[in-house]
Parts: sequence; C-alpha cells; structure tokens
Amino acid sequence: MSIVTVQLGQCGNQVGHELFDTICADAHLGPGKVFGTASRERFFHQTARGELVARAVLVDMEPKVVKRSLSRANRSGRWRYGEASYFCQKQGSGNNWANGYCVLGPRHRDAVEDLVRREVERCERLSGLLAVMSVAGGTGSGVGTYLTQRLRDAYPRSFILNHLTWPYGSGEVIVQNYNSALTLAHLYQLSDAILVHENDTLHGICAQLLRIQHISFTDINRVVARQLAGVLQPALTADSHGAYGRNPLGELVSALACHPEYKLLSVSAIPQIPASSLAYSAFSWPGLLKHLRQMLISNTKMEEGIDWQVRPGRLAGRPFNASLANLLVLRGKDVYSADTGGFEEPALYTPWLPAERAFHLWKCPVPLDRQEKSATLVSNSQALLRPLDHMVAKAWNMFASRAYVHQYHAFGISEENFLDSFTSLEQILSSYTRLGAGVEA
Repeated sequence: MSIVTVQLGQCGNQVGHELFDTICADAHLGPGKVFGTASRERFFHQTARGELVARAVLVDMEPKVVKRSLSRANRSGRWRYGEASYFCQKQGSGNNWANGYCVLGPRHRDAVEDLVRREVERCERLSGLLAVMSVAGGTGSGVGTYLTQRLRDAYPRSFILNHLTWPYGSGEVIVQNYNSALTLAHLYQLSDAILVHENDTLHGICAQLLRIQHISFTDINRVVARQLAGVLQPALTADSHGAYGRNPLGELVSALACHPEYKLLSVSAIPQIPASSLAYSAFSWPGLLKHLRQMLISNTKMEEGIDWQVRPGRLAGRPFNASLANLLVLRGKDVYSADTGGFEEPALYTPWLPAERAFHLWKCPVPLDRQEKSATLVSNSQALLRPLDHMVAKAWNMFASRAYVHQYHAFGISEENFLDSFTSLEQILSSYTRLGAGVEA
C-alpha cells in the first residue's frame, strides 16, 4: 500500500525532500529485489520510461523552497517530483497561524485538494496520508492544520500521520509558542497520530554524534529523514507471515496510538555515527538494544550522556520515562537473533495495557543506509511532556499579557479560540502525567 506525503511550508518541503532522497539513495532500492519493489510501491510511482516520481504534494505560500526542492530532485537523476504536484503563491503567511488557517488555507483549498486527490488516485491501494510540517511559522502550522482538517473530511477512513518539527527552545519566531499551541490543539482532534522531532535534540545529534562543525538545517533534516526512513521503509511485522507489511501507517497507528488521549510519538535511533566512521565501526545487537532501552527509560535521544541510574518503576529512585506503547524496528545483519526481551518488561508500561500488547517488533534483514545493524524506536511515552509543558507555559504567559493577540484577532482567531486550545493542551498534559503515575513499581 502507498503513502501520499503532503509537504507543507518551508520546513515541511525541506524535510520531505530529504526523506525521499534518503529512501531513493538506499543501495537496496533496485529492480528485481522484493524490498526495493515494496519500497517503490510505498513512496513512488513509475512513469512509462521507468522514472521514479514521488507520491507527494508540495505546498507553500512562497515559491522559493518549492522550486529548490523540485530542482534538487530533478538534478539527483534518481527520482523527481510530479510536474504538476505543487502549489505555491508569492506571499507568505507572515509567521501567523491565524492567517494560514483562517485566510490562506480556505482561499486555496480547492487547488490543493485537487492535487492531493490526483496523487491519491495514482495509488492502487492507499495506506494513508503523511503531512510533514513545522509548528513555529504560519504556512506549515496554519495552512497545514487547515488542510489536515480538509483531508480528514475528504478521506475519513484513511490514516493521517502528522509529522511536526518542534522549534528551538531559544526561539525562532517571536510567536512560535502561540503557533505551536494552536497547531497541536487542533491536530489532536484530527490526526490519528502525531510524530514529533525537536530541533534542539536534532542539533545535539549533529554536533555531538555526527561531529558536524557548522550545522545547517539540511544537516538537521537529514537526521529526521533517516529516522523516518527507519520507521517507514518496509519491514516484517508479527502478522505479516514472512511478507513486508502492507499498511505501514495503519500498522503504526494501531500499534502505538491505541487510545485517543495519547497520540504523541517520539523517535530514537541507534547507532548515529558519521558516514566516514562506518567502515571502522562494529556493533552487536545486545549492545545496541541495551543502550536504546536505557535511552527510552532515561528519556534521551543520544547514546552519549545516558543516565544509567534510572530504572523503571515508581519505587526505583529518580523518575523514568513511562510508556503507553513502543514500536522497535530492527534492520540489518542477524536481525532474527536479536533478543528484545528488555523492551517487554511490564514495568516500562502503564498497567491498563498489558506489555504483550504494548510492545511491537518489526524486523528487516536489509540494512538501512549502509549500516550493518540499526535500531529505531518509536515511543508513545512521556518523552514530549517537558517540551509541551514549557511551550504551553510560555504561550500562556504571553496570552495573559495579551502580547501579539491582536495579530490573531485580525484574521479571525478570538480569545475564546486561544482558551479552548489551552484547555485541550492542559488535558493532554494531564493525561501524559497520569501515565507515569499509573506505572507499577
């Protein structure tokens, strides 16, 4: 089954391009191979001349990033976007969620919906829609939220996964906390699951693990793309009977977002090393999984700085990252011999969902990105509780002083809309806080 990706705003288009480039650059994505065939069907359609065309729609209110993405894909010589698969204008959203959601989204909805419809009709079987966007600006967050709402109405039985890029805590846009609060509160009612990457964490991975001295957004987006590929590329599931899973978004949502109060997903991956070090590195499954499990428990996304003193259970000492559900994806050599029992421990999970239903395992003997062994963990846990709490607190402090609220009033967002969003987010915070309190000692 195929995934249609909707790239929204500057960030969404940059991340989306890197994702397709990463998938297509995989050495095993070749003709005649079962894995390659499954991957192509999932992410690309082929022209009569054999060209790979991404199953994607590009949307931005400014043309610069869209044109650059189209050009870079064409220059790669491996794949390209569709010739009429993009929509852009000459004026942006001014980093204002209300402008994107209330004005620009409704104004251009017919054109964008038509592009998505045509892309969906090219799929023999649709797994669902992947909306890639940022929460800090105006187009990705505002237009992205509006279009998610329209897509939910148009495809009520299809899965929708929203991938959100979380802004730097130090600030990228003065009103980023307003935009983030409004985006997340609305998407929580529309999306089947919300997968979040934090820029601060990604920056740390680039600096400390990949040893990049002058970090660009391209470097950060490549980390995101590789982690997404680790999750979305074909794999063998428990129910696939030796064949690659056919419904990737449905299987992902069913495994992790089993309760409507819990939709926030985070990703951890191991190993993360510079490409130049691959030839000199050797990893074992016991070592990789031991580190990844402790990364989960101590809520860190990097192997360096793991707190080995943290243990699961309320009486184990310092707090740990409690989970509702986890999905572990293993790729590479000897994948069937890996012992994943450490992730099946009941103390990791809330008691109202048995561990045998809370933990899911996918495997693939094909290496990802030339790494002999790699593991990716998608977690529905308390991992995003702290950044969410900080964002809500900052947004509320601004709102209490009525800072910049008039800019949202001008496009139709009232104080009641803000208050409704804060109420929704407080409920999410409360649910995830209780998740930890319910874990057995």
